Parts: sequence; C-alpha cells; structure tokens
Amino acid sequence: MILIADGGSTKTSWCQLASPGSPDRVYFNTEGYNPYFIDTAGIVASLEASLPAELPRAAVTSVSYYGAGCSTPANVATVARALQEVFAGAAVAVGHDLLAAARALLGRGAGFAAILGTGTNSCLYDGQGVARNIDSLGYFLGDEGSGSWLGKRLLRDYMRGLLPEGLQEAFRQQYGLLNEQIFDALYHQPLPNRFLASFSPFAYAHNNTGYCRAIVVEGFEAFFQNLVTRYPRYQDYSFNCVGSVGYNFRDALAQVARAHGMQVGKIIRSPIDDLVDYHVSVLQAQ
Repeated sequence: MILIADGGSTKTSWCQLASPGSPDRVYFNTEGYNPYFIDTAGIVASLEASLPAELPRAAVTSVSYYGAGCSTPANVATVARALQEVFAGAAVAVGHDLLAAARALLGRGAGFAAILGTGTNSCLYDGQGVARNIDSLGYFLGDEGSGSWLGKRLLRDYMRGLLPEGLQEAFRQQYGLLNEQIFDALYHQPLPNRFLASFSPFAYAHNNTGYCRAIVVEGFEAFFQNLVTRYPRYQDYSFNCVGSVGYNFRDALAQVARAHGMQVGKIIRSPIDDLVDYHVSVLQAQ
C-alpha cells in the first residue's frame, strides 16, 4: 500500500493507493504539519488521532510526503521521524511542498511554479527538481499575497477602525475578537500564521467590494514585484500556481500575471490529484 501526501501549514491532503497500477484512490485529510511550528511528538499525536481508523498502517510500504517547512535537513528529519514511527514498516521519503507543487503543475516539464495558500512560495523547476527558489521569508517578513498576508492586512485595518463602512461591522460580528485576544493569538499561542490566514475567507466572501478586491490585487502585486519578477527571464514562462488563495482569487491573480507579461497556465486549488498522477507514472516506468 502506498501513501502520497501534500502538507500545507493548515491541512495535509493524503491519497492511499493499493498499488501503483490501482485505479482506486482513497483520499483523506489531516492537519498541516509545518516543522517550524510543530515537533515530532506533536505530529505523531495528531496523526494517531486523525488518520482513518480503517487505514491498515502495517500494510503501508511507502510514504511520499511533501510538506510546508520541509526545506532544511533538520525539518525534514522532524517529519520523517514522525512518519516512520506511525508507519513503522514503510519506506519514508520527505520533500518540500514546493517540489510537490512543481511536479503537480508541470510533471516532468520545466517551468515556473508557485504556491499561494496559507503561505507563499515559488520556483523555477527543471523537470526533476527545484532549480531556483527565492525565499518568501515567511509570514513575519514576506509571504506576500498569501492567506496570512491577507489576514494581516484585514486585521490591521480592522484594529485601527479603517475598514470601509459595513465591512467593519461585518468583521466584528463574524469574529467578535477584541484587540487583546488578537495580540494573544499572535504572540502567545501556537500557529500564528494559521491564525492570520483564517481571516482570508472574509476577503473572499466580500470580494464584490472595492476594498477586498483592492487588497487582494495589492497582495498579488507585491508577490510579483518582490518574488516573481526577480527570477531571470520570468516572462519566458507561463504562470502556474497551487493553493486555496490563488485558486479562490484566480481572476485577480490572472489579471496581475498578465499585467507583468506572463501567460497564465494552471491554477489549481490542491496538487494532490496531479501529484498522485506524477508518482504513478514514475512507478509504472520503473
């Protein structure tokens, strides 16, 4: 039995295959496991609580896991140890979620790939691996255009009373947060990036307002100015993207991409289906 997983900071999407040639795919979700915010014990505890009861762990022979934050040897080891503990009989491989995005979007072809979800990332892909990556710097310093960036933008204006008439009250009624609660969540509670990103659906729900449309475009413009346009000859590539924020606001994203001279390729919510296709093709070719 084979497991393939794509893990963001908020959610991990899993696919279970009986064998490489099996037409039957079983999908399920767990929490996201960014090793910058959770340790091996925390990952194990979450998996033990959330994996499907009917999943025969002893029968799992291979786990291919791609995750947010899995960009350093130490972070890869944090996740790999957890997976090896849960799936003791499996061969475990851990890679970065950016590689998952590139493989899902481009297969074995070269090109440009991006993630716009809770966080942001981007790369040039050579058909096998990430050839060049400009660090998004995370939610403190960067992650322009991401869910955490949008949430931060909304919270700042809300806390200062700067949301337009109607939106200020709608935000207050929906979330009912005092400034003290917001500060506590950001500075004292775990997963502040996920907390920030949890407000991005508000922008989607009110995307028909000029304010929300403007801040979405502002975020994507900052993403292009600070990241995409810094890649050499970026206009030679089509713009391809995975992630809930990129997908939900794909019209605005396509508008900004075209304004920067890039043709728009694939914009998808989740890479898991295309990622599984990639792995199946590789396994069948062996």
